[in-house]
Amino acid sequence: MSAFWNGRRVFVTGATGFLGSWLVRELRHRGAMVVGLVRDLPAEPLLLEDALARPDLSAHGRLEDFDVLLRALNEYEIETVFHLAAQPLVGVAFNAPRGTFDANIRGTWNMLEACRQVATVKRVVAASSDKAYGTAPRLPYDEEMPLAGRHPYDVSKSCADLIAQAYHATYRLPVCVTRSANFYGGGDLNFSRIVPGTIRSVFRGEAPVLRSDGTPIRDYIFIRDVVDGYLTLAAAMDRAEVPGRAYNFSIETPLSVLEITERILALMDRPDLRPVILNTARAEIPAQHLSAARARRELDWSPRYGLGQGLTETIAWYRHYLAKH
Repeated sequence: MSAFWNGRRVFVTGATGFLGSWLVRELRHRGAMVVGLVRDLPAEPLLLEDALARPDLSAHGRLEDFDVLLRALNEYEIETVFHLAAQPLVGVAFNAPRGTFDANIRGTWNMLEACRQVATVKRVVAASSDKAYGTAPRLPYDEEMPLAGRHPYDVSKSCADLIAQAYHATYRLPVCVTRSANFYGGGDLNFSRIVPGTIRSVFRGEAPVLRSDGTPIRDYIFIRDVVDGYLTLAAAMDRAEVPGRAYNFSIETPLSVLEITERILALMDRPDLRPVILNTARAEIPAQHLSAARARRELDWSPRYGLGQGLTETIAWYRHYLAKH
């Protein structure tokens, strides 16, 4: 796959975000020329403390500005697009739905329409989410299940997902959709999320705080496996049967919020720090986890990191980071 990416021109939206930084780093490591869409310069532009995490070139602007997207694709003769940028937090979407819908829905149709108008674009990977499925009568989710988001964040991902499918069905745009479990790893500074938030609390000697009642069921997947899934999918899109498809990425090990918290406490040797349960979370799906059978079967993809290995590497990253901050 390294040979596949060598010399290719790639456009990444959300390039300075958590997933974007890891993806840019791996693409550049494999020889791609990466242009990143940057809305705001992050407070710490190199979350990974690695120069490879910075795009070769940056296009500055917002997803809502169609002309910025079109100019970047044309000017840099982009061949592959990874559309990652979004408002990613459920709580923010609950409190500010308009901004979430603007970025996640309008931003997606702008990006896809720009891709449709630029002849050099040969493959587009659009990031959806397990949240796009909404609350389902059976689990795990598979890719044939309907998209049924009901709360603002979930609806924004359902809509963006369907728009991507529409661009393939109507215009034959070579686009695939990813629906990943909750990903975690070093470099995620959204400490409202359960993994980085718990690690920071333990580092400070404080009991972790759970916004939920601890019972919601979720999938968790290490960021390196997510990046590998995205790159594997994009490389497979030269096969005629792949564009237009959606793929779940998961390690297929569902855990409750309380269970993932207790795993982290055990790995950090602080089982005495009992979680504080607030039970104030709103607009949350009670249970969700994914089947990754299609990705295994059609892409020959499987996760390389178990939960223990992924969490151990993640904890080590935050220990180093927090010790300096």
